[in-house]
Amino acid sequence: MMRVLQPPGWAKPRGYSNGIAARGTLVFVGGQIGWDEQHRFPGADFSAQVRQALKNVVAVLAEAGAKPEHIVRMNWYVTDKREYLAAYKPMGVAYREIIGSHYPAMTAFEVAKLIEDEARVEIEVTAVIPDG
Repeated sequence: MMRVLQPPGWAKPRGYSNGIAARGTLVFVGGQIGWDEQHRFPGADFSAQVRQALKNVVAVLAEAGAKPEHIVRMNWYVTDKREYLAAYKPMGVAYREIIGSHYPAMTAFEVAKLIEDEARVEIEVTAVIPDG
């Protein structure tokens, strides 16, 4: 069971939810960066790294039997706020292709650096597989 939390009178957020209430099996996905299975980056392109990081999130979810629509919380860590904002449209395309039209509670942080020097984005999620 999953329910989007939208307080009365609040403007509906675009691209995320203010909150989600859910019941079921919890799945925690550690931060996924934009490298492939062999730890190779597609390059420095921010949008390409976002696409790969989202694919990595979905692959880890699948190991637990979860799907993108089970995501209840998503945290984004980016090394450059301006780069993140400039890539909004291609990121949106990648997001809808990989995650779909499901928008969990999200937070984005600009950080000084990520552990992997080439990484420009890291995404972590919490998902809930509904009971039954």
